[in-house]
Amino acid sequence: MKIDKRFLLKKVFPVAAGASLGYAYYYFIGCNSGACAITSNPWISTIYGGIAGLVFTIPTKKKADDNTSN
Repeated sequence: MKIDKRFLLKKVFPVAAGASLGYAYYYFIGCNSGACAITSNPWISTIYGGIAGLVFTIPTKKKADDNTSN
């Protein structure tokens, strides 16, 4: 099984980076009182970070067709 490096760079890496940044946000900034819904739980902040990274992998524009003839 061959691993596609372009897939890893464009899809997997942003999600993993977002998840790790979400956990880092919990670890360094998160609240201990439990009043903060996202930053009081490491699982939730990691998932939100992963979702934020996933947003960057979604294409925003469709590719233009080369056969645009009138």
